This record gives sequence, structure tokens and C-alpha cells, in this order.
Amino acid sequence: MTFLELTFELQRPLQPEQLRRLGEFANTYGLRRFRVDPSGRRLSFEYDASRLKATEVMHVLQRAKIPVARKLEPEEVLSL
Repeated sequence: MTFLELTFELQRPLQPEQLRRLGEFANTYGLRRFRVDPSGRRLSFEYDASRLKATEVMHVLQRAKIPVARKLEPEEVLSL
């Protein structure tokens, strides 16, 4: 297994129902865990890159109706 992390900027903070949906599939689809930053504007996902591609992670988030604005590049995450 090769675990990678993706961070997304959110359009708006997540609602309780959206957090519940994330919790339902966080341990499936090769997604290991997620965390929301204290401001509620960024969502990070750790995933198994041997099972999923970054585009598939994004697709899962869209299906769960998570308001993703864009994927942040690694250098953007480090500067935050």
C-alpha cells in the first residue's frame, strides 16, 4: 500500500449531514481517513494510491455532494 494525501479547498464549511456522509465511506474505496481544518475551509484525505487515483477521490467527493472548490497543490498546503 502507498498512502498519499490530497487537500481540497471547500466552497463553504461542511454541514453535519455532509460530515456524516464522509464518515460512511472514509474507510472504504481505499480512503483511509479525512480531516477538516479548524476554519472548515479545507478537507484533507489520506488514500491508498495503489487502489485509487486522485481523480477517483474527487469523484467520490462529488458523489457525496461535498462542496469542493478545487484541489490544492502540495506547495499550497505547505504554505498554509
